[in-house]
Amino acid sequence: MRPRIRKTVLVIHIVASVALVGEVWGLVALNTAAALTEDLELAHSAYRLMPILVFAGGIPLSLTALATGITLGLTSHWGLFRHYWVVIKLVLLVAVICVGMFLFDPEGMAAATEGARPAAATRQWGQVAALSTQIVMLLVATALSVFKPRGKLR
Repeated sequence: MRPRIRKTVLVIHIVASVALVGEVWGLVALNTAAALTEDLELAHSAYRLMPILVFAGGIPLSLTALATGITLGLTSHWGLFRHYWVVIKLVLLVAVICVGMFLFDPEGMAAATEGARPAAATRQWGQVAALSTQIVMLLVATALSVFKPRGKLR
C-alpha cells in the first residue's frame, strides 16, 4: 500500500476508534443516569435515545475500526497474525462488537420503562456493566496500540 493511502487508512482507523470510545462512554453515562434517577420519564427517554446513538455511531464506528484495522494489519509490517498485540486488539474489537450485539439491549430497556414503569435494578446495572466492559476493552486496545508490547506469534 502506498504511504499516503496507508496514512489515510491509519487516520480513519484512529478517528473511528477514538470516536467509538466516546460513543460508548456516552452510553455508559446515559445508562448510569437512567439507573440512578428517580425520574422514570427521564430513564425512559435515555433508553429511547440509546438505539439512535448505537445505530448512528456505535455500529458504523466499530465496523470502520474493524475494517481499517484488518486492512492495516494485512498491508503493514505488523501483520494481522504476526504480533500478539495486534491479535489481542482484533479479538478485543470483535468482543466489543459481540457485547454490543448480545448483551446491550436499549430497546428492551425502553420497552421495560414505558408508561413510567421502573425497570429491574439488576437489569439496569447489567446494561451499565456491559458498556463498562466495552470501555475497558477499548482502552486496553488503545494502550496496546501505544505501547506495542514485544512478542511474536510467528
